[in-house]
Amino acid sequence: MKTEKITAPQNPLEFITITCLEWKRVLKDDRFKDIIISSLSFLSSTNRVTIHAFVLMQNHMHLVWRIHREHQRENVQRDFLRFTSKQILSVLKNENLPLQKALAVKAKDRKYQVWERNSRKTPLYSAKMIWQKINYIHLNPVRAGLCECPEDYEYSSAGFYLYGRRRWDFLVRVDV
Repeated sequence: MKTEKITAPQNPLEFITITCLEWKRVLKDDRFKDIIISSLSFLSSTNRVTIHAFVLMQNHMHLVWRIHREHQRENVQRDFLRFTSKQILSVLKNENLPLQKALAVKAKDRKYQVWERNSRKTPLYSAKMIWQKINYIHLNPVRAGLCECPEDYEYSSAGFYLYGRRRWDFLVRVDV
């Protein structure tokens, strides 16, 4: 199991919440969650980020990640959101799904929008903060009534932390 010792790095761990446009349930379709997973795996394999925890809900996602020093968070996040948005919109368009119309916006630079702008991010500097956010992430599906136990929810890192399940190759356990 991969672990990372958390010290005082240049780029701290970060808790980020990314919300679907107007809290629409864009990620209800597991194919769209799989697009997110593939993109997280790509970001990890190309050494742009280290991903420590995540949960993909129907209308938002939470991550605990670290952007690697040689990359700017704004660029990594922008590319991640742009890529996943284009992939999701492509499926919606190709299958003529009604959700595409629900994501229509009147913006100068786009016809459709998947993600809200200005994701909420919090730097994590202490072990207490890190574990509080990881626990919050893992309990999110339970609070939403999607499962009874955190490790039962498929699109989460809870099983990795609780039982060492290696479903997601990009996860790196926090060691604080």
